[in-house]
Amino acid sequence: MTSYLEKKPYLVDAVIGNSRFLASLLKTGRLVRFWWPNVDLPQHADTIRSGIRMAGAGERTRWFDSEEGGWTHRSGYVPRTNIFAVQASSKDCPIEARSELYAVPGQDVLVFDYKFTNTGSVPASFSFYFYSSITPCENPFYHTTQFHEPTDAIAHFRHRYYFLVSGANVCTSYQAGNAWDAASEGRLNGSAIDMVPDGAMEWAFQNVAPGETAAMTVYLAAGHDLDSAAAALATAKDTGAEALRDWTRRYWETYVDSAAPCPIDREDVRELYERSVLAMKLMADEQTGSIIAAPEFDEYFSRCGGYAFCWGRDAAFITTALDKAGLLELSTRFYEWTLTAQDKDGAWQQRHYHDGSLAPSWGLQIDEGASILWGMHQHYLALAVSERGEFLKLVWDSVRRGAAFLVRSIESNGLPMASRDLWEEREAQHTYSSAAVFAGLRAAAAMADVLGEAALAGEWNAAADRIAQQIEALCWNEGKGVFYRAVNLTVGEREYEEAVQGGLAVSQLTDAKGYVKNRVTYDPIVDVSLLGISVPFEAVKPDHPYAVRTADTIEALLTSPTVSGIKRYEGDPYIGGNPWILTTLWLAQYRAKTGRLDDAWRLLDWAIQHRTESGLLPEQVDRETGETAWVVPLTWSHAMFILAAHMIAEASA
Repeated sequence: MTSYLEKKPYLVDAVIGNSRFLASLLKTGRLVRFWWPNVDLPQHADTIRSGIRMAGAGERTRWFDSEEGGWTHRSGYVPRTNIFAVQASSKDCPIEARSELYAVPGQDVLVFDYKFTNTGSVPASFSFYFYSSITPCENPFYHTTQFHEPTDAIAHFRHRYYFLVSGANVCTSYQAGNAWDAASEGRLNGSAIDMVPDGAMEWAFQNVAPGETAAMTVYLAAGHDLDSAAAALATAKDTGAEALRDWTRRYWETYVDSAAPCPIDREDVRELYERSVLAMKLMADEQTGSIIAAPEFDEYFSRCGGYAFCWGRDAAFITTALDKAGLLELSTRFYEWTLTAQDKDGAWQQRHYHDGSLAPSWGLQIDEGASILWGMHQHYLALAVSERGEFLKLVWDSVRRGAAFLVRSIESNGLPMASRDLWEEREAQHTYSSAAVFAGLRAAAAMADVLGEAALAGEWNAAADRIAQQIEALCWNEGKGVFYRAVNLTVGEREYEEAVQGGLAVSQLTDAKGYVKNRVTYDPIVDVSLLGISVPFEAVKPDHPYAVRTADTIEALLTSPTVSGIKRYEGDPYIGGNPWILTTLWLAQYRAKTGRLDDAWRLLDWAIQHRTESGLLPEQVDRETGETAWVVPLTWSHAMFILAAHMIAEASA
């Protein structure tokens, strides 16, 4: 059944956490991944399962966290919290299982709280089984699983990662090592220790009367040694499930209440707004302040390049949304973190781990650092006047070095150097990236002005002006009524030859080692990111005729024909070329900014209609079925929803 890095689903239905724990769940209540003590890595779960076995010879365990065996499930978040509740029932089993799963704020504990109700007409005796296979740091070697008698817990450990699994009640039986078949058959053998990753525990319930409910809570406590994990477990047990649940509920309700209220007084908008606020908090790392794009779901990088990293560009949009929602402390923590991730030359690379170290990368994306500078200024403006000076003092050296790098990046044609695009698929002087650099320099200049650095402000504003002029002069495609996606696009040899034969403008560059880079002068593909030239970066004003025509062309060519929603770009091959939530909301923001409120509402409603059953926003929606297609939740999607809601409200005022 289990093995190191068991094949896991790409799509999940819910996330729980407390900014040190993060866990992803299926709608059945099955936990498939968890991270601790940071939200990006390491991930420790191989398999965690829960089931019941009715008393009687030949009975096997029925794993109610699965749809196998006739189990059906109703699940969703407890309103205004990050507590996930599941009800599991089967016509073949007289026991209904209800569970609530959550991380306790401020503690290194996950809670699995179960209630078992006898829905039959006669008393029922049964056992509850909790199976845990934990591979600390996703490492296939040197696991130990041990029954730790002083805490009545199964201990999983490797190196400096210890996890204790224990119940509120003393267990009936246990097995450390090779426990799946034994748990399935109801014959745990009392093995106390083994150098394998799994173990199981049993709790027996006798003669539960019809209509009666039996309670059982399992705690998963973490620590960097046995004593600290045991201390976390003891605190949870001493507090008790009822008090922990009440504290967790009140914590999240207080957090939601601390946010600015939803600017639109409509129930479905308010629900998704609050869920967005809750989801974004889970993606912010308590220890460092970094913010990840999404919980990882493709640990082998088999279909994508991974998502559990911090992208400066994503985070700039996310922090701007947090600021709009009044959650300024999370934004401040993030910009403190950016100081740890900046290169010596002033650049910020594509993406980073929580500690600021470089994550796997395809190379420089110049919009990342530019977006950080833009986001810093947006955050500065959102702060109370009394707090702005301290923030500016904190980030100024980073701003100065970041802006200097952007100025150095500008090439002879007046646009920033070629780099990867925001989708990380091609190298060119991208129009969106150029607009981001414009906005980053404008932001840096505004902060320089506040500090009395007039010479720097003048230099950076002049560089930004030149970029804006060149975007209009070099990047407008009159024939298609839209900006070119890029100029000087690097292509392969065959595409280069086809361009030459087709009479297109081309060029070549030869580097110091003699390698030749082939380029076509214009990339005419229509891309939704071209909205960013105007919203939010305003290198071209939103009401400029070029911007208006660009938005109309994007909507005409990128609207998905079957389910609506906006695709990323023409011919997008990624996961089948689906419409995305954030791209649709990007157009909604542009429409709101230019006063087309009916269109903005239509696009916002589309996003609301395509949230998951648990109320989260995915990255993509299947282009044929309208079902969730990829990545749940995507933090950037939730940020774009908050921003769109505020823009619509502001435009309606």
